[in-house]
Amino acid sequence: MTSVSTQHQAIRFLLAEDDDDHADLIARGMRRNRIANELHRVSNGEEAIAYLKQVSPFEDAPRPDIILLDLKMPKLDGHAVLEVVKNDPELRQIPVVVMTTSKAEADRARAYDANANSYLVKPLDFARFNEMVQHLETYWAIWNVSPRDDDTHSEAGCGSA
Repeated sequence: MTSVSTQHQAIRFLLAEDDDDHADLIARGMRRNRIANELHRVSNGEEAIAYLKQVSPFEDAPRPDIILLDLKMPKLDGHAVLEVVKNDPELRQIPVVVMTTSKAEADRARAYDANANSYLVKPLDFARFNEMVQHLETYWAIWNVSPRDDDTHSEAGCGSA
């Protein structure tokens, strides 16, 4: 039996979240997991696009490996950001995880129609919210093999038969 390897590349998360409390919970949850990942935050949709396209004031912003995207943001909502990302040949391979308070079927359908990689409804309960962040980070940082990974990526999962 093979266990999850602790040797993996640090994952760069871009958090597009306007709610300071939600952003703080996500950041604290990631620090608590003790996985050496980077978390960069923008607080509205226009900033998210500027960050991703590396325009002022984000000229030196690192390319994220994962985008954590709130739908209900000012200036440009998450749906619009998702459409820009998934229609841009330079950005479309970046996985986008929608993290929202919206349970609306229309929002979920629209997000998946625009090629969201996952749709998570933020739990209202603090403990459940932390649990969701822990599982989210573990999945994307350890189990998922991203397009930038090569043969040196850690091998996790089941052993050979």
